[in-house]
This record gives sequence, structure tokens and C-alpha cells, in this order.
Amino acid sequence: MKLKYFLFIIMLFGGMMQLQAANSVDMAFDLRASGKIYVVVLVVLVIFFGIALYLFLLDKKISKLEEEFNKREV
Repeated sequence: MKLKYFLFIIMLFGGMMQLQAANSVDMAFDLRASGKIYVVVLVVLVIFFGIALYLFLLDKKISKLEEEFNKREV
């Protein structure tokens, strides 16, 4: 059963990649030509680092709670 799902996902992504290769990337050329691609990259990086920072802080809080829980348990 899991193999069927795995094969379905692989076929789905394979089809999506072929469709993307067939499309022209005029938008990317336009963004690069006007210099706006740097804004897009900057926004993506800010979002990525924001999520990474959130996960790091969340991990610290969870670790602290686990330590408190283990101290009470003993």
C-alpha cells in the first residue's frame, strides 16, 4: 500500500517537472532584467531565516519544559 502511494507521488512530481520544463520562464527574465529578482530572493531568505529562528527558539523552550518535567518526575 505504501509503495502505491510512493509511486503515485513520484509520478506526480515527474509530471509536474515536465510541465515546468515546457513553460517559458519569461517572468524570471523580466525580474532579473529589472533587478526585482533580488527583492524576491531577499523576501524568501527573510522568511526562511524567520522560520528557522522560530524553530530554534521553540526547541529551546521545549527542552526547558522537558527538563522541568523530568525533575518533577524524579
